[in-house]
Amino acid sequence: MFDRLFGKRGGNAARGGPLAGLTVPSSAGVLSCRVLDPVHEPLRQAEFVVSDAAGRKVLAGETDPYGTALATVPAGEYRLAVTAEGYTPHRGTALVAEGVHTGLGDVMLQVAPQPPLPEPGDWEIDPAHSQIGFTARHIGLARIHGRFNGFAGAVRIADRMERSVMHVVIDAASIDTGVRMRDDHLRSGDFLDVGKYPTLEFYSERFTHRGGSRWAVTGALTLHGVSRTVTLDARYLGLGNGLEGETRCACRATTELHREDFTLTWQTLLARGIAAVGSSISIDLDVQIVPKTSGS
Repeated sequence: MFDRLFGKRGGNAARGGPLAGLTVPSSAGVLSCRVLDPVHEPLRQAEFVVSDAAGRKVLAGETDPYGTALATVPAGEYRLAVTAEGYTPHRGTALVAEGVHTGLGDVMLQVAPQPPLPEPGDWEIDPAHSQIGFTARHIGLARIHGRFNGFAGAVRIADRMERSVMHVVIDAASIDTGVRMRDDHLRSGDFLDVGKYPTLEFYSERFTHRGGSRWAVTGALTLHGVSRTVTLDARYLGLGNGLEGETRCACRATTELHREDFTLTWQTLLARGIAAVGSSISIDLDVQIVPKTSGS
């Protein structure tokens, strides 16, 4: 298929076909494949990584809307890894010659078995094995990383996961960026105003399965006395057992907040009108939950 589509390459350019005129260095060749799902439909935005024979990554990217991955690489032997959410990864090898198009044809990914969901019932966040972190832009240059050290949460898993609910409470004063003076300022009335607003709270409204291990958890976040709807982009990591044999469930989640949405409208400016802190804040969560015991 690909030989017909792209034609053979000789010298420094493609001779004929839709890519006629594409310059290819004399020491390089072209590597391609098409990624399909089990019913032979193209998989767009599947991730591919091309590594050399020593395992060093040469390049990475995503397939186009037609499921095609196409790369120009120096002649040599390569390993190709293709992954997509909800599918079993594919790994293969290819030998790319100078001035030649090496087409690997169709790569069909199989649906990956899904990890079992937690049992219905009441679960709680284990703070010792969880983290709520954030990243903010500072003076338009470097990024500041921080976390909240104090939080608690409960999850009620329903018979249908989509009907589950979650409630998380975060101690605003527990903010920690590793610099005491900065943390004291963040707790002050200029920023979080923890004396007036001691907690951040999140109440979920719905769980939505996005396919594979991905879920969306949408709910109301109350911060600085203002409630806004936010959606957590979550990846379910499955079940496991702790050191004492207890059942654990893990997930990762991300979202982005805009401080103006929560009346955090302070605009400390530096020279040349650059804001001291950017308007968007990235939130990253690594969470483990355990079944709630009768005494907790």
